[in-house]
Amino acid sequence: MADEAAGPKVRTIADVMSRPAVTASAAELVTAAAARMIERKVGSVVVVDGNRPTGILTERDLIRVSAAGADLETAKVSEWMTPQPDTLGPDVEVTEAWSSFGDRGYRHIPVVSGTELVGIVTMRDLMRVAQLQPMPGTAIDVPQGLRGVVVTETEVGDVRGYEGFYHYRQYSAIDLAEKRSLECVWHLMFEGDLPTTEGRDRFIEEIRPLRVIPDVARKVLPAIAEAGESPLDGLRSAVSLIAAASGFEPNIDIDPVTLRANAMQISAVVPTLLTALHRLRQGLEPVEPHPELGYAANYLYMMTGEEPDPVKTRAVEKYLISTVDHGFNASTFTARVVASTGADLGSCITAAIGALSGPLHGGAPSRALDTLDEIGSPENIDDWVRPRLEAGEKMMGFGHAVYRTDDPRSVMLKAEAERIGGDLVDFAKLVETRIVEILNEVKPGRAIYTNVEFYAGVVMELSGLPRSMFTPTFASSRVIGWCANILEQSAHNKIIRPSARYVGPPPPQPVPALG
Repeated sequence: MADEAAGPKVRTIADVMSRPAVTASAAELVTAAAARMIERKVGSVVVVDGNRPTGILTERDLIRVSAAGADLETAKVSEWMTPQPDTLGPDVEVTEAWSSFGDRGYRHIPVVSGTELVGIVTMRDLMRVAQLQPMPGTAIDVPQGLRGVVVTETEVGDVRGYEGFYHYRQYSAIDLAEKRSLECVWHLMFEGDLPTTEGRDRFIEEIRPLRVIPDVARKVLPAIAEAGESPLDGLRSAVSLIAAASGFEPNIDIDPVTLRANAMQISAVVPTLLTALHRLRQGLEPVEPHPELGYAANYLYMMTGEEPDPVKTRAVEKYLISTVDHGFNASTFTARVVASTGADLGSCITAAIGALSGPLHGGAPSRALDTLDEIGSPENIDDWVRPRLEAGEKMMGFGHAVYRTDDPRSVMLKAEAERIGGDLVDFAKLVETRIVEILNEVKPGRAIYTNVEFYAGVVMELSGLPRSMFTPTFASSRVIGWCANILEQSAHNKIIRPSARYVGPPPPQPVPALG
């Protein structure tokens, strides 16, 4: 009883760490260290001098070695390791360790007592603690908003915020945007590999008839367009209607082939729905999909009724590819939570659209352009920016929840904006430079950069997209990523059911008489 009164046992790093840590010397070849990692089935080796850690070599470093084309016969651990890694003491509480993993993006941290290496703790070690069934009256503390908390494993993609890198499956998302079409990336997300030319053409043939809006939705689109504040509002209703009319069933009741067919249908028809809703709100008739145009060109064609400029089409396509997926963002996580309940795919996508509609998630590109409009001219930049930053206001288009260096999407889209050119691009670059300078003055030591929304807004504006369509355009490609995550969640499902810590008045309170 005395132990129960003292409360639940506080877990420390010593309780969860792996010991002994797998080690290597700085002088060893990378190939030898990699072989040891494979043999011991670990994701890192601690580089030691005696028993003092001097570095760490992880799976990420091995990817860098491969990507750099290094000579594996001569590459040494010292050349590729992270030197002087952060460490944890064995007596640190597990709850305190979350910040080291979440804030710094680590997955492996050496455990040191004094100067001696005593073990290693990984994100998986912490997750095993989080997955334990808590004792009655106890709770597992994690950061608010689940920041940095790993909730599942995925093969769809990942974001490495401190490296300024993200990928779809095994490929850099930016490399894909530069070298492939959206249809190829769509194939990669659904099928797990990049198609050959023949495979791509077959995939396009499968997509083409699915772009057409079913009659049941076509009849009510005018009413949906009139009722909604934006095409994104209407999209929720239209997707829900199509899913119901098409007989989408709970994902736990259908086979993977049927669920994939559902995902293909929704991913293909969403761009058509969005452009039709936009035109109906403008008092124009929807434009049918062009059978010979690719995804991005067709999207612009259905919006304007005219075949688009190739340079602008390619800029928009790169933007669409760059936004297909981006880790466990709010809308993707929402889609997977709903999928984990066994719901039909239409319900999952409808929920994800709702999450994307929030200005802190998908609604920022137009707001970033609104900032440029409000500033107006170069001489107004300081007077507009400085008081807002000093007051702690968020600057739309700057900073990111994950990236601690340049957002690679922003870098790519800035280049696309420069390729198109014009006064807006010149002004945006000037504003970007000055805002970063003022941010560095107001918040010294905090590296804040433009995020994808800033130059995404510029590219879409230059390509003729109205601002009311910025977030819907984001949705037109992100639906592919949502569906890929839904397919993965369904294939290895476990319902997502976290807990909350109650902080209200202590119960039970007596219920007062009705007075």
